[in-house]
Amino acid sequence: MIKVTREIVLDEREIEEHFIRARGPGGQNVNKVATAVQLRFNIDACPTLAEGVRRRLKTLAGRRVTNEGVLILTAERFRTRERNRDDALARLIELIRRAATPVKPRRPTRPTAGARQRRRQGKTAASRMKRLRRAVMDEPD
Repeated sequence: MIKVTREIVLDEREIEEHFIRARGPGGQNVNKVATAVQLRFNIDACPTLAEGVRRRLKTLAGRRVTNEGVLILTAERFRTRERNRDDALARLIELIRRAATPVKPRRPTRPTAGARQRRRQGKTAASRMKRLRRAVMDEPD
């Protein structure tokens, strides 16, 4: 069991891992050894996730979620399977923790009287500066 938060606990059987070959430079083993890990987690099938957490997790994951609700994370930063596996799992846990934190609702506010006054003074000063920059025209006699 993987403890994410106090309420959310993941079963290891809910996480699927596939090892694939990593991209990029890697020396002699890059075309021989499958060190990158592709982690799959079915968001909809997880019983410990609340509906709000599921929705936020899908939003946070974005394009990494399939139409079936499966989250796919690929980790290929390191040269060993173990470190890539740990990296993918840590990223999954962090994503779920961020989704478990409810979004604080925005409370609309109005500018204070002092802020409005400072804004107007700034606009007046800018207007005065531009007026002084204008070319002085000779007055006709």
